[in-house]
Amino acid sequence: MSRARLAWLIPPLLALLMMLGPFSVDTPFPAFSAIQHEFGVGTAATQQLVSFYLLPFGVMSIFHGPLSDAVGRKPVIIGGIAVYALASLGCAFAPSMTALLGFRILQGMSAGGGVVLSRTLVADLYRGPEAQRLMSRVMMIFALAPAVAPIVGGWAVAWADWRVIFWGLAALALLLIGLVWWVLPETLPVSGRTPLRLGPLVRNLGTVARDVEFEKVALTGAFAFAGFFFYIGAAAIVVVDILHLGETDFWVLFVPLIFGMMAGSYVSGRSAGRIPGTRLVTWALRLAMVTSLVNIALAQTSLPWVLIGPTVLGFTVQTGFPTVQLRLLEMFPATRGAATSVMTLISLTLNALTAGLLTPLVAASMTSLAVSAAVMVAFALAMWTWHLRSTTPAESVA
Repeated sequence: MSRARLAWLIPPLLALLMMLGPFSVDTPFPAFSAIQHEFGVGTAATQQLVSFYLLPFGVMSIFHGPLSDAVGRKPVIIGGIAVYALASLGCAFAPSMTALLGFRILQGMSAGGGVVLSRTLVADLYRGPEAQRLMSRVMMIFALAPAVAPIVGGWAVAWADWRVIFWGLAALALLLIGLVWWVLPETLPVSGRTPLRLGPLVRNLGTVARDVEFEKVALTGAFAFAGFFFYIGAAAIVVVDILHLGETDFWVLFVPLIFGMMAGSYVSGRSAGRIPGTRLVTWALRLAMVTSLVNIALAQTSLPWVLIGPTVLGFTVQTGFPTVQLRLLEMFPATRGAATSVMTLISLTLNALTAGLLTPLVAASMTSLAVSAAVMVAFALAMWTWHLRSTTPAESVA
Protein backbone atom coordinates (compact mmCIF):
# COMPACT_ATOMS: atom_id res chain seq x y z
CA MET A 1 0.00 0.00 0.00
CA SER A 2 1.35 3.46 -0.97
CA ARG A 3 2.18 6.10 1.64
CA ALA A 4 -0.50 8.35 0.09
CA ARG A 5 -3.16 5.77 0.98
CA LEU A 6 -1.76 5.53 4.50
CA ALA A 7 -2.00 9.29 5.10
CA TRP A 8 -5.04 8.81 7.37
CA LEU A 9 -2.71 7.03 9.79
CA ILE A 10 -0.51 10.10 10.29
CA PRO A 11 -2.52 11.75 13.14
CA PRO A 12 -2.79 8.54 15.23
CA LEU A 13 0.87 7.73 14.52
CA LEU A 14 1.99 11.17 15.69
CA ALA A 15 -0.12 10.63 18.80
CA LEU A 16 1.51 7.22 19.37
CA LEU A 17 4.95 8.83 19.11
CA MET A 18 3.91 11.37 21.75
CA MET A 19 2.44 8.56 23.84
CA LEU A 20 5.84 6.94 24.24
CA GLY A 21 6.64 9.62 26.83
CA PRO A 22 3.68 9.12 29.19
CA PHE A 23 3.78 5.35 28.67
CA SER A 24 7.40 5.39 29.84
CA VAL A 25 6.50 7.47 32.91
CA ASP A 26 3.12 6.05 33.92
CA THR A 27 3.21 2.32 33.12
CA PRO A 28 5.74 1.49 35.87
CA PHE A 29 3.74 3.29 38.63
CA PRO A 30 1.83 0.16 39.76
CA ALA A 31 5.15 -1.72 39.90
CA PHE A 32 6.75 0.60 42.44
CA SER A 33 5.78 -1.58 45.42
CA ALA A 34 7.08 -4.74 43.74
CA ILE A 35 10.34 -3.02 42.78
CA GLN A 36 10.77 -1.74 46.33
CA HIS A 37 10.25 -5.25 47.67
CA GLU A 38 12.60 -6.95 45.19
CA PHE A 39 15.47 -4.50 45.49
CA GLY A 40 14.97 -3.49 49.14
CA VAL A 41 14.53 0.25 48.47
CA GLY A 42 12.06 2.88 49.68
CA THR A 43 9.50 5.22 48.11
CA ALA A 44 12.05 7.99 47.47
CA ALA A 45 14.19 5.61 45.38
CA THR A 46 11.34 4.41 43.15
CA GLN A 47 10.13 7.99 42.72
CA GLN A 48 13.47 8.62 40.99
CA LEU A 49 12.38 6.24 38.23
CA VAL A 50 10.34 9.24 37.05
CA SER A 51 13.00 11.93 37.37
CA PHE A 52 15.83 9.70 36.06
CA TYR A 53 13.77 9.33 32.87
CA LEU A 54 12.51 12.90 32.51
CA LEU A 55 15.74 14.80 33.19
CA PRO A 56 17.90 13.06 30.53
CA PHE A 57 14.90 13.25 28.21
CA GLY A 58 14.89 17.02 28.60
CA VAL A 59 18.66 17.38 28.28
CA MET A 60 18.92 15.17 25.18
CA SER A 61 16.02 16.98 23.53
CA ILE A 62 18.55 19.76 22.91
CA PHE A 63 20.16 17.51 20.31
CA HIS A 64 17.21 15.71 18.71
CA GLY A 65 15.64 18.82 17.18
CA PRO A 66 18.77 20.45 15.67
CA LEU A 67 19.98 17.06 14.45
CA SER A 68 16.66 16.58 12.64
CA ASP A 69 17.08 20.04 11.07
CA ALA A 70 20.33 18.73 9.55
CA VAL A 71 19.64 15.10 8.56
CA GLY A 72 15.83 14.96 8.37
CA ARG A 73 13.09 13.97 10.76
CA LYS A 74 12.74 10.22 10.08
CA PRO A 75 16.36 9.11 10.68
CA VAL A 76 16.39 10.79 14.09
CA ILE A 77 13.00 9.33 15.05
CA ILE A 78 13.86 5.78 14.00
CA GLY A 79 17.35 5.87 15.52
CA GLY A 80 16.10 7.21 18.83
CA ILE A 81 13.29 4.66 19.14
CA ALA A 82 15.70 1.81 18.30
CA VAL A 83 17.96 2.79 21.22
CA TYR A 84 14.86 3.16 23.40
CA ALA A 85 13.86 -0.45 22.60
CA LEU A 86 17.30 -1.70 23.72
CA ALA A 87 17.11 0.40 26.90
CA SER A 88 13.68 -1.07 27.69
CA LEU A 89 15.10 -4.58 27.38
CA GLY A 90 17.88 -3.50 29.74
CA CYS A 91 15.24 -2.42 32.29
CA ALA A 92 13.52 -5.80 31.92
CA PHE A 93 16.75 -7.66 32.76
CA ALA A 94 18.03 -5.19 35.40
CA PRO A 95 19.65 -7.11 38.31
CA SER A 96 19.61 -4.16 40.74
CA MET A 97 18.01 -0.79 41.41
CA THR A 98 21.19 0.94 40.24
CA ALA A 99 21.05 -0.89 36.90
CA LEU A 100 17.34 -0.16 36.52
CA LEU A 101 17.92 3.56 37.08
CA GLY A 102 20.81 3.47 34.61
CA PHE A 103 18.65 1.98 31.87
CA ARG A 104 15.91 4.50 32.70
CA ILE A 105 18.45 7.23 31.97
CA LEU A 106 19.14 5.61 28.58
CA GLN A 107 15.38 5.40 27.93
CA GLY A 108 15.05 9.12 28.60
CA MET A 109 18.04 10.00 26.44
CA SER A 110 16.61 8.16 23.42
CA ALA A 111 12.82 8.56 23.68
CA GLY A 112 12.86 12.18 22.55
CA GLY A 113 13.66 11.17 18.98
CA GLY A 114 9.99 10.35 18.51
CA VAL A 115 8.25 12.27 21.28
CA VAL A 116 9.88 15.64 20.57
CA LEU A 117 9.80 15.52 16.79
CA SER A 118 6.16 14.42 16.54
CA ARG A 119 5.21 18.01 17.41
CA THR A 120 7.67 19.35 14.85
CA LEU A 121 6.00 17.21 12.18
CA VAL A 122 2.63 18.85 12.89
CA ALA A 123 4.12 22.28 12.15
CA ASP A 124 5.95 20.87 9.10
CA LEU A 125 2.76 19.49 7.59
CA TYR A 126 0.20 22.24 8.28
CA ARG A 127 -0.22 25.95 9.04
CA GLY A 128 -2.69 28.15 10.90
CA PRO A 129 -6.07 26.70 11.93
CA GLU A 130 -5.30 23.39 10.19
CA ALA A 131 -2.19 22.98 12.33
CA GLN A 132 -4.17 23.78 15.49
CA ARG A 133 -6.86 21.27 14.55
CA LEU A 134 -4.28 18.55 13.84
CA MET A 135 -2.35 19.31 17.04
CA SER A 136 -5.58 19.21 19.05
CA ARG A 137 -6.64 15.92 17.41
CA VAL A 138 -3.22 14.42 18.11
CA MET A 139 -3.35 15.65 21.71
CA MET A 140 -6.80 14.09 22.19
CA ILE A 141 -5.45 10.67 21.20
CA PHE A 142 -2.24 11.28 23.15
CA ALA A 143 -4.25 12.10 26.28
CA LEU A 144 -5.41 8.47 26.45
CA ALA A 145 -1.88 7.30 27.27
CA PRO A 146 -1.69 8.42 30.93
CA ALA A 147 -5.04 6.73 31.57
CA VAL A 148 -4.24 3.48 29.78
CA ALA A 149 -0.58 3.15 30.84
CA PRO A 150 -0.99 2.61 34.62
CA ILE A 151 -3.95 0.31 34.03
CA VAL A 152 -1.80 -1.86 31.74
CA GLY A 153 1.02 -1.70 34.29
CA GLY A 154 -1.36 -2.75 37.06
CA TRP A 155 -2.52 -5.78 35.06
CA ALA A 156 1.08 -6.76 34.36
CA VAL A 157 2.00 -6.61 38.05
CA ALA A 158 -1.15 -8.44 39.15
CA TRP A 159 -0.99 -11.24 36.57
CA ALA A 160 2.70 -11.57 35.78
CA ASP A 161 5.74 -9.58 36.91
CA TRP A 162 6.87 -5.95 36.88
CA ARG A 163 9.53 -6.78 34.28
CA VAL A 164 6.76 -7.54 31.75
CA ILE A 165 6.07 -3.79 31.69
CA PHE A 166 9.45 -3.11 30.09
CA TRP A 167 9.08 -6.00 27.65
CA GLY A 168 5.87 -4.30 26.55
CA LEU A 169 7.61 -0.93 26.10
CA ALA A 170 10.26 -2.61 23.93
CA ALA A 171 7.53 -4.20 21.78
CA LEU A 172 5.76 -0.83 21.43
CA ALA A 173 9.04 0.74 20.27
CA LEU A 174 9.53 -1.91 17.58
CA LEU A 175 5.95 -1.37 16.36
CA LEU A 176 6.57 2.39 16.13
CA ILE A 177 9.76 1.87 14.10
CA GLY A 178 7.80 -0.14 11.51
CA LEU A 179 4.95 2.38 11.32
CA VAL A 180 7.29 5.37 11.01
CA TRP A 181 9.21 3.62 8.23
CA TRP A 182 6.09 2.86 6.17
CA VAL A 183 3.65 5.66 6.99
CA LEU A 184 5.47 8.92 7.70
CA PRO A 185 6.78 11.05 4.85
CA GLU A 186 10.05 12.92 5.29
CA THR A 187 8.76 16.43 5.96
CA LEU A 188 12.07 18.28 5.72
CA PRO A 189 13.50 18.34 2.17
CA VAL A 190 17.25 18.38 1.65
CA SER A 191 17.05 21.98 0.42
CA GLY A 192 15.62 23.11 3.76
CA ARG A 193 18.20 21.44 5.98
CA THR A 194 20.92 23.14 8.00
CA PRO A 195 24.60 22.09 7.77
CA LEU A 196 25.51 19.09 9.88
CA ARG A 197 28.19 20.97 11.76
CA LEU A 198 28.43 21.70 15.46
CA GLY A 199 28.75 25.46 15.01
CA PRO A 200 25.49 26.07 13.10
CA LEU A 201 23.57 23.64 15.33
CA VAL A 202 24.74 25.39 18.50
CA ARG A 203 24.05 28.83 16.99
CA ASN A 204 20.49 27.81 16.11
CA LEU A 205 19.90 26.60 19.65
CA GLY A 206 21.42 29.79 21.07
CA THR A 207 19.27 31.99 18.85
CA VAL A 208 16.11 30.27 20.07
CA ALA A 209 17.15 30.10 23.73
CA ARG A 210 18.11 33.79 23.89
CA ASP A 211 14.80 34.99 22.49
CA VAL A 212 13.03 36.54 25.46
CA GLU A 213 9.51 36.21 24.02
CA PHE A 214 10.15 32.54 23.21
CA GLU A 215 11.24 31.98 26.81
CA LYS A 216 8.10 33.67 28.17
CA VAL A 217 5.76 31.55 26.04
CA ALA A 218 7.74 28.37 26.72
CA LEU A 219 7.59 29.00 30.47
CA THR A 220 3.86 29.65 30.15
CA GLY A 221 3.29 26.18 28.77
CA ALA A 222 5.81 24.56 31.12
CA PHE A 223 4.40 26.05 34.31
CA ALA A 224 0.78 25.40 33.28
CA PHE A 225 1.43 21.75 32.52
CA ALA A 226 3.63 21.36 35.63
CA GLY A 227 0.65 22.33 37.79
CA PHE A 228 -1.33 19.46 36.30
CA PHE A 229 1.73 17.16 36.26
CA PHE A 230 1.90 17.16 40.07
CA TYR A 231 -0.96 14.66 40.02
CA ILE A 232 0.62 12.51 37.31
CA GLY A 233 4.11 12.51 38.79
CA ALA A 234 2.74 11.72 42.27
CA ALA A 235 0.28 9.08 41.03
CA ALA A 236 1.86 6.22 42.98
CA ILE A 237 1.69 8.27 46.20
CA VAL A 238 -1.81 9.66 45.54
CA VAL A 239 -3.42 6.32 44.68
CA VAL A 240 -1.73 4.08 47.25
CA ASP A 241 -0.78 6.34 50.17
CA ILE A 242 -3.38 9.15 50.10
CA LEU A 243 -6.46 7.49 48.58
CA HIS A 244 -5.55 4.06 50.04
CA LEU A 245 -6.33 2.15 46.84
CA GLY A 246 -4.60 -0.86 45.25
CA GLU A 247 -2.22 -1.58 42.37
CA THR A 248 -5.06 -2.09 39.87
CA ASP A 249 -6.95 1.05 40.94
CA PHE A 250 -4.89 3.70 39.14
CA TRP A 251 -7.79 4.19 36.75
CA VAL A 252 -9.65 5.95 39.61
CA LEU A 253 -7.15 8.82 39.32
CA PHE A 254 -6.23 8.71 35.65
CA VAL A 255 -9.59 8.24 33.92
CA PRO A 256 -11.06 11.56 35.15
CA LEU A 257 -7.76 13.40 34.65
CA ILE A 258 -7.46 12.21 31.07
CA PHE A 259 -11.14 12.89 30.37
CA GLY A 260 -10.43 16.50 31.31
CA MET A 261 -7.39 16.64 29.02
CA MET A 262 -9.27 15.13 26.07
CA ALA A 263 -12.18 17.53 26.54
CA GLY A 264 -9.73 20.44 26.57
CA SER A 265 -8.07 19.22 23.38
CA TYR A 266 -11.50 18.89 21.74
CA VAL A 267 -12.41 22.47 22.65
CA SER A 268 -9.03 23.65 21.33
CA GLY A 269 -9.62 21.94 17.99
CA ARG A 270 -13.17 23.27 17.69
CA SER A 271 -11.89 26.78 18.44
CA ALA A 272 -9.36 26.76 15.58
CA GLY A 273 -10.20 29.53 13.13
CA ARG A 274 -13.07 30.74 15.33
CA ILE A 275 -11.34 32.16 18.41
CA PRO A 276 -7.98 33.98 18.09
CA GLY A 277 -5.24 31.83 19.61
CA THR A 278 -4.08 34.50 22.04
CA ARG A 279 -7.58 35.02 23.41
CA LEU A 280 -8.05 31.25 23.79
CA VAL A 281 -4.82 30.87 25.80
CA THR A 282 -5.64 33.91 27.96
CA TRP A 283 -9.07 32.65 28.94
CA ALA A 284 -7.77 29.09 29.44
CA LEU A 285 -5.13 30.32 31.90
CA ARG A 286 -7.58 32.56 33.75
CA LEU A 287 -10.00 29.66 34.15
CA ALA A 288 -7.11 27.43 35.23
CA MET A 289 -6.28 29.94 37.98
CA VAL A 290 -9.87 29.99 39.21
CA THR A 291 -10.01 26.20 39.04
CA SER A 292 -6.78 25.95 41.07
CA LEU A 293 -8.34 27.95 43.88
CA VAL A 294 -11.50 25.83 43.84
CA ASN A 295 -9.27 22.75 43.81
CA ILE A 296 -7.70 23.80 47.11
CA ALA A 297 -11.14 23.90 48.71
CA LEU A 298 -12.17 20.53 47.26
CA ALA A 299 -8.88 18.89 48.27
CA GLN A 300 -10.22 18.36 51.78
CA THR A 301 -13.16 16.26 50.59
CA SER A 302 -13.22 12.55 49.69
CA LEU A 303 -13.74 10.57 46.49
CA PRO A 304 -15.13 11.41 43.98
CA TRP A 305 -15.25 15.13 44.83
CA VAL A 306 -11.53 15.37 45.56
CA LEU A 307 -10.74 14.65 41.90
CA ILE A 308 -13.07 17.27 40.40
CA GLY A 309 -10.50 20.05 40.75
CA PRO A 310 -7.60 18.19 39.05
CA THR A 311 -9.95 17.06 36.27
CA VAL A 312 -11.16 20.58 35.45
CA LEU A 313 -7.58 21.83 35.79
CA GLY A 314 -6.54 19.35 33.09
CA PHE A 315 -9.37 20.62 30.89
CA THR A 316 -8.41 24.29 31.22
CA VAL A 317 -4.68 23.69 30.75
CA GLN A 318 -5.18 21.47 27.71
CA THR A 319 -7.55 23.97 26.08
CA GLY A 320 -4.68 26.41 25.60
CA PHE A 321 -1.68 24.05 25.46
CA PRO A 322 -1.79 23.11 21.72
CA THR A 323 -1.93 26.80 20.75
CA VAL A 324 1.04 27.61 23.00
CA GLN A 325 3.10 24.85 21.37
CA LEU A 326 2.26 25.99 17.85
CA ARG A 327 3.07 29.61 18.67
CA LEU A 328 6.53 28.53 19.83
CA LEU A 329 7.16 26.57 16.62
CA GLU A 330 5.92 29.46 14.44
CA MET A 331 8.47 31.82 16.01
CA PHE A 332 11.33 29.99 14.23
CA PRO A 333 9.93 28.40 11.04
CA ALA A 334 13.38 27.76 9.51
CA THR A 335 14.67 25.88 12.57
CA ARG A 336 11.61 24.23 14.07
CA GLY A 337 13.68 21.32 15.32
CA ALA A 338 15.80 23.64 17.45
CA ALA A 339 12.66 25.43 18.70
CA THR A 340 11.07 22.11 19.66
CA SER A 341 14.23 21.07 21.49
CA VAL A 342 14.45 24.22 23.60
CA MET A 343 10.71 24.12 24.31
CA THR A 344 10.94 20.47 25.39
CA LEU A 345 14.06 21.06 27.47
CA ILE A 346 12.31 23.79 29.47
CA SER A 347 9.15 21.73 30.00
CA LEU A 348 10.79 18.39 30.76
CA THR A 349 13.38 19.88 33.09
CA LEU A 350 10.61 21.52 35.11
CA ASN A 351 8.60 18.27 35.12
CA ALA A 352 11.66 16.28 36.22
CA LEU A 353 12.32 18.69 39.08
CA THR A 354 8.64 18.56 39.98
CA ALA A 355 8.59 14.74 40.04
CA GLY A 356 11.98 14.13 41.63
CA LEU A 357 12.37 17.00 44.09
CA LEU A 358 9.06 18.76 44.73
CA THR A 359 6.61 15.86 44.63
CA PRO A 360 8.15 13.92 47.57
CA LEU A 361 7.98 17.16 49.60
CA VAL A 362 4.43 18.27 48.76
CA ALA A 363 2.60 14.97 48.22
CA ALA A 364 1.72 14.58 51.90
CA SER A 365 -1.93 15.35 51.14
CA MET A 366 -4.29 16.41 48.37
CA THR A 367 -4.35 19.89 49.89
CA SER A 368 -0.59 20.38 49.62
CA LEU A 369 -0.70 19.11 46.03
CA ALA A 370 -3.53 21.53 45.20
CA VAL A 371 -1.64 24.50 46.66
CA SER A 372 1.49 23.54 44.69
CA ALA A 373 -0.53 23.24 41.48
CA ALA A 374 -2.05 26.69 42.07
CA VAL A 375 1.42 28.21 42.46
CA MET A 376 2.52 26.72 39.11
CA VAL A 377 -0.60 28.00 37.32
CA ALA A 378 -0.06 31.47 38.82
CA PHE A 379 3.48 31.49 37.38
CA ALA A 380 2.08 30.45 33.97
CA LEU A 381 -0.49 33.24 33.95
CA ALA A 382 2.17 35.76 35.00
CA MET A 383 4.49 34.69 32.15
CA TRP A 384 1.70 34.88 29.57
CA THR A 385 0.60 38.32 30.79
CA TRP A 386 4.20 39.53 30.60
CA HIS A 387 4.45 38.20 27.05
CA LEU A 388 1.24 39.95 25.95
CA ARG A 389 2.42 43.27 27.33
CA SER A 390 5.57 42.98 25.20
CA THR A 391 3.78 42.27 21.91
CA THR A 392 2.09 44.60 19.46
CA PRO A 393 -1.73 44.74 19.25
CA ALA A 394 -1.62 42.85 15.93
CA GLU A 395 0.47 40.07 17.47
CA SER A 396 -1.69 39.84 20.57
CA VAL A 397 -4.79 38.77 18.65
CA ALA A 398 -3.05 36.25 16.39
